[in-house]
Amino acid sequence: MEKLFAYGTLKDKDIQENIFGRSLKGVPDRLIGFVINYIEIEEEFGIEKYPIIVATENPDDIVTGLVYDITEEDVNLADTYEGLHYKRIEVTLESLQTAWAYIVTN
Repeated sequence: MEKLFAYGTLKDKDIQENIFGRSLKGVPDRLIGFVINYIEIEEEFGIEKYPIIVATENPDDIVTGLVYDITEEDVNLADTYEGLHYKRIEVTLESLQTAWAYIVTN
């Protein structure tokens, strides 16, 4: 199994149902040395703002989220959902678990 750290739309049960075909059960965790910023993405009906994590290396900066156990196939589905604006990186969480998380591509 893979671990996925979600801090934005991937925590939404409806989005999980659309992407993975099921709701996921997450465990709260935190990512130290990151903050949440927002990016604007042009969607079908206009510009939408989406959260994105950015590394600061400041231990006072913390992003809270949920960690999910997912399959390798689920990772590929999440990559497709996140699209061109996000890229997947490996992060170490406060719990010392290693998980995938999405950051901005540029």
